[in-house]
Amino acid sequence: MNMIYKFKGYIPVVHESSFVHPLAAVTGNVIIGKDCYIGPGAAIRGDWGEIILEDGVNVQENCTVHMFPGKSIVLKESAHIGHGAIIHGANIGRNVLVGMNTVIMDDAEIGDESIIGAMAFVKAKTVIPKRSLVVGNPAKVIKQVSDEMIAWKTKGTQLYQQLPKDCHDTLREVEPLREVPKERPTQEAFYDTLRDFMEKK
Repeated sequence: MNMIYKFKGYIPVVHESSFVHPLAAVTGNVIIGKDCYIGPGAAIRGDWGEIILEDGVNVQENCTVHMFPGKSIVLKESAHIGHGAIIHGANIGRNVLVGMNTVIMDDAEIGDESIIGAMAFVKAKTVIPKRSLVVGNPAKVIKQVSDEMIAWKTKGTQLYQQLPKDCHDTLREVEPLREVPKERPTQEAFYDTLRDFMEKK
């Protein structure tokens, strides 16, 4: 049973192709598009304003997406929100990577295909141009994102866009085994390494 909550008449909308982990909480005025992944511990709180996740977005484990009252925000297509990140009242551009434990504050605008490094702090009302590599606290643009970097990011996000279907097909709550089976497959039997995945056309 997913933790999806109606709030003040708003019921979250989640496309059937997307996967919201049972331990994630999605509340109120939230719209989640196709092929999105919402990891365990994530909280997407549309109680004070609308939150839209366009197609192919992933919001990983222990992330928070929220805002001050009266604001509405969009995480555009293929936005990739790394473990533990906080998006508070900010708009995230198309095919952006937000690194682990990053905080992006109110009214910030993150341009398309930017990469925000892990543990960065993006101050309120910051405008990040398209294709920027951003690091630090406070966060600063240090250079432009190369074609190679955005290709790497895009391939990683495609793995997360595959994950919702895999979760729908195979994720089940079970009792643990008490010993390792002799025929236990290696993880590579399920997923290519990122290097191998990137080499495929």
